[in-house]
Amino acid sequence: MSTILNSKESSSIPSESERRMFELLSQNFGTISSAATEIINLEAILNLPKGTEHFVADIHGEFEAFSHILRNASGNIRRKVTEIFAQSLSEEDIKQLCTLIYYPGRKLALIRKTRRDLDNFYHITLHRLVKVLQDISSKYTRSKVRKALPAEFAYIIEELLHEKPSDANKLHYYNRIVETIISTGQADHFIKAICRVIQRLSIDRLHILGDIYDRGPGAHLILDALDHYKDFDIQWGNHDALWMGAAAGNEACIASVIRICLRYDNMATLEDGYGINLVPLVTFAMEAYADDPCELFDPKVGSAESSLSIKSRRLTAKMQKAMAVIQFKLEAAIIRRHPEWKMDDRILLEHIDYEKGTVKVDGIEYEMLDKYFPTIDPGNPTALTEEEAELMEKLVHSFSVSDKLKKHIGLFLSRGSMYTMCNSNLLFHASVPLNEDGTLKKVTIGGATLKGRELLNHVDFLMRSAFNPETPEEERQQAVDLYYYLWCGPDSPLFDKSKMATFERYFLKEKEPRHEEKGYYYHLRVNEEVCDRILDEFNVGGDHRHIINGHVPVKAGKGESPIKANGKLMVIDGGFSRAYHDTTGIAGYTLVYHSRGFQLVQHEPFTSAEEAVLNGTDIASTTYIVEVNNDSLRVRDTDIGVQLQEQIEELKALLHAFRRGIVKERK
Repeated sequence: MSTILNSKESSSIPSESERRMFELLSQNFGTISSAATEIINLEAILNLPKGTEHFVADIHGEFEAFSHILRNASGNIRRKVTEIFAQSLSEEDIKQLCTLIYYPGRKLALIRKTRRDLDNFYHITLHRLVKVLQDISSKYTRSKVRKALPAEFAYIIEELLHEKPSDANKLHYYNRIVETIISTGQADHFIKAICRVIQRLSIDRLHILGDIYDRGPGAHLILDALDHYKDFDIQWGNHDALWMGAAAGNEACIASVIRICLRYDNMATLEDGYGINLVPLVTFAMEAYADDPCELFDPKVGSAESSLSIKSRRLTAKMQKAMAVIQFKLEAAIIRRHPEWKMDDRILLEHIDYEKGTVKVDGIEYEMLDKYFPTIDPGNPTALTEEEAELMEKLVHSFSVSDKLKKHIGLFLSRGSMYTMCNSNLLFHASVPLNEDGTLKKVTIGGATLKGRELLNHVDFLMRSAFNPETPEEERQQAVDLYYYLWCGPDSPLFDKSKMATFERYFLKEKEPRHEEKGYYYHLRVNEEVCDRILDEFNVGGDHRHIINGHVPVKAGKGESPIKANGKLMVIDGGFSRAYHDTTGIAGYTLVYHSRGFQLVQHEPFTSAEEAVLNGTDIASTTYIVEVNNDSLRVRDTDIGVQLQEQIEELKALLHAFRRGIVKERK
């Protein structure tokens, strides 16, 4: 870096930039002793075990299942509790203790109703919880643990963590703390606090590989939960891009968002989460499609247990068809504005023979299952009617004034990106577009033709510019339009399929026109050489480096493995969403990366939080060892370790500068 940094014994005169660095460092470490103390502290941290990272993908609004996995740390808390108490507690007691850790408030409310010996319960439970927290917090510094503690109980928890009741000198002190917590009526509050700390410290960092939105009803709840979570990052998915585009004012994205919510009987996110006013859509759909049964548009997911009445289901179907037709019209307009996307084949309204009730897809004529289009003018099929245009104006306004939506999109922008590199792992949602021979494919997006890392960086910049008030209006509008392409464009790194066959799935019974041909990336990612080429492109180093993806559900029920390319690539879309359970045969994956290596946790469908509280039901999970390290990884082996080592070298140089008089100590 510099003469002084590279050689402590050098007598060279420091440069001006080095002097400025020393002055800045000395503001925080103003004496030889304070700088030396910090070096000792950082060196100690480097030798702690690596923190546990959790990777999840394609949550698709399944808040309860996602929340439970955070609460139980993908089964790690249950394993820890079992290790600690295997010889002293029954299986039932272990199960009940774990449920208390996951849902302390709800479990305590149930216990208060059913148990009489509460003081005895509190005394036993507090001792057990402290044991669990002592074990889980052992891999962190006291400083980091202290930051995770709630302010009102921080001192007491610290005392309990670092005292041992087995020590005769401290036994009465320790027990008296516990007794006083109970006698002052603080036991419930204290138990809730310590359980939340156990949850928080069980996952050091959370990576979400895209598609928080759509399908399930709780995307807004997931984002509310993440807003209070400390260490996490998001790699944007195409469903996330769709909602970001809607928030930016892209009409085609807004129409698609509403149609998908209607298709999956999911109004909670729109209405309860973001306050989107759907009354104008209800009025329009009832008038425009009054005599249309809209049978092809019956809500998909949860139909059997849906609380919708028959009348409400019919109304939802009418609303869905209304938005589908509007979406197809709006898509045509945005595709015409961008011929470089080469998506003209998606303007299917122009390929319908409205008299015969047929449509041509890829030059082949098919009979349509639904032939009633009261809002389409065959002479100008992609033009919005006056009523449709008025409806869209109201919907755009409703999206634009939603403060909660703005807040959540802000979270995507501040904590999200197209890709992330962390500890020799390259994370992205879907694809890095490839040619047939496995080389990086050049893609024209936003006026630039790029490939690989440059392509993803450019897309990241354009997505942010749509929300940047300093972006010139013409450029901003281009960026807003781009969100539609990212959602479903053939070379979009968030999608990378030949087409999104929404029209065909609605109106055609034949399977062939519904087929969405995947890009070459999905076929070639099983090749280790191709994976290495991508990792090299992103400058991902390390002896054990990996690509981690989501987007395409792994059909585990049919024997497909999520581990590909001799372990170089892991696909962790296991179907969190109930809509995918039949396809995948499971209910999602969590990839866990701790000091000993990688574990893949395969989850079964989650029942409910209520069932978990009442009966101690946990998500049934199967853990597979993906990769084992010969030596346990330490903080020094991580990206944070590299940063800490750099800080140590700078502090050593500062010590040298103090001793040579280059910078004066701040007495």
